[in-house]
Amino acid sequence: MEATQINKLVQSQRHFFLTGTTLDVNVRIDALKKLYSAIKKHENEIYDALYKDLGKSQFESYMCEVGLTLSEISYMLKHIRKFSREKNVPTPLAQFHSRSFKKPSPRGVVLIMSPWNYPFLLTMEPLVDAIAAGNTAILKPSAYSPYVSDVMCLIIKEVFDPAYVSVVTGGRAENNCLLNEHFDYIFFTGSQAVGKEVMRKAAEYLTPVTLELGGKSPCIVTESADLKLAARRIVFGKFLNCGQTCVAPDYIYVQDSIKDQLVKELINETKRQFTDSPLNNNDYGKIVNEKHFNRISGLINNSKVVLGGASNADSLRIEPTIMDNVTFDDAVMQEEIFGPLMPILAFHSVEEAVNTVNAHMHPLALYIFTKNKKEARYVTSRCNYGGGCINDTIIHLATSKMGFGGFGESGMGSYHGKAGFDTFSHYKSIVDKKCWLDLPMRYQPYTKTNNSLIHMFLK
Repeated sequence: MEATQINKLVQSQRHFFLTGTTLDVNVRIDALKKLYSAIKKHENEIYDALYKDLGKSQFESYMCEVGLTLSEISYMLKHIRKFSREKNVPTPLAQFHSRSFKKPSPRGVVLIMSPWNYPFLLTMEPLVDAIAAGNTAILKPSAYSPYVSDVMCLIIKEVFDPAYVSVVTGGRAENNCLLNEHFDYIFFTGSQAVGKEVMRKAAEYLTPVTLELGGKSPCIVTESADLKLAARRIVFGKFLNCGQTCVAPDYIYVQDSIKDQLVKELINETKRQFTDSPLNNNDYGKIVNEKHFNRISGLINNSKVVLGGASNADSLRIEPTIMDNVTFDDAVMQEEIFGPLMPILAFHSVEEAVNTVNAHMHPLALYIFTKNKKEARYVTSRCNYGGGCINDTIIHLATSKMGFGGFGESGMGSYHGKAGFDTFSHYKSIVDKKCWLDLPMRYQPYTKTNNSLIHMFLK
């Protein structure tokens, strides 16, 4: 799409928004219901597209993309009227007699830029929140997941007028054109490098942003952990979607006294979940493209591989690979892996682990496996990160009842459920002052009596 077409699209959405149509909660509810029905109608096409783009099985596609999107719609339909109401707040005595309240209002025309790793979920879920809050939206999915983009275009065109919700496909040229436009809000999910560019462009219009980025999310395992259960849950979280998950455990940081035992359990569990021939496992996906396949392959140090390491360039598959005795100087620790490589590093004390984690950039997620509640409290309170789990991985984002988002270098802002509604809303603080009483103390000429009253009310 050319720059002039994008500009016309933005202007048409702004015109539609200014008609006030989306202020009606019933319009939002109707839109969400239609979106839900369209997703159900095209469910098999979504599965086929996810398989073509990422090799995802139908089970994983529903569990991690379609099902979570439907769940978010259901949650919003249940709560949207409550979320959209004005909320009274206490009024100071000095403003007697008045009503003070907060009024949730849509931001306006929003841009949602999504990544390729969960292309359906990470486009549709923020869209659900944006619609629920009363906005219009332009969606820009990643060029790396073209089949899913095509299905989303089909669904959006079937449900929405382009002036309400529209999809812009393409690559960097389209991204640049969109970012040169004036939006009322930008929601971006992707890499830190692109996130910086989004924020730079948004600053030209002072446009607020939510950035859902990534980072090297640690998984700390202490000597009190249930190692068999820890291994099972770590393997699930690490190798889900072939490790192409922003909140995947990037590296395993284990207490040295149990490292060898944990490595043994991780090897056994990886074989159990993915078989001895994972490259032939139909439920195991693929790397999104050749560029990322080559990047991930270059991070493998064969001298440290204790399981896996093999790959198939034709099918873009890399085995779930465990690397032991890794250090923070190794290549695999210099960038977010975003692939099926599991480096194992060791620490001596929990205090050392916390200090090391805090010495690096703030991760999007942190996981700790321990039976010691004191250790869990210490790590979760002392480390800075977006969100995470105690004795599990990944699942903290699979709920509409908690916000999900990054911290520091891993992002800003959050969404899901009420947090998502709030993200795409501006809360106007309003005082409705009654006319039948007007206290004179604030007006000139100032007197000693006025001064005494002011000091009485404001202290």
